[in-house]
Amino acid sequence: VQLQASGGGLVRAGGSLRLSCAASRSIFSRDVLGWYRQAPGRQRELVAYITSSGRANYVDSVMGRFTISSDNAKNTIYLQMNSLKPEDTAVYYCNIKDLYGSYAYWGQGTQVTVSS
Repeated sequence: VQLQASGGGLVRAGGSLRLSCAASRSIFSRDVLGWYRQAPGRQRELVAYITSSGRANYVDSVMGRFTISSDNAKNTIYLQMNSLKPEDTAVYYCNIKDLYGSYAYWGQGTQVTVSS
């Protein structure tokens, strides 16, 4: 399974970006769709995830600013990022994993840089 992430770039603080992640297969009901990020010198952290039932969760630092969604007809996961801050600068990775732990797939990462 291949995940192709796109949409990263350079934006000023307060700006917005929309990340996309296209999967090479259909999204299954047992999939958990997520976005992670890794800043230089830091561990990769979970930013947001959404289940097939539509239940979404976010790390506190992005709550109210980021929105995760999916378009199952297009096999695509999105991350709408608003009110971006310099501390959001990182490489963002999309992820599909099995609710029951049988598989996990990663995209190649897309760089997001927020200037102050």
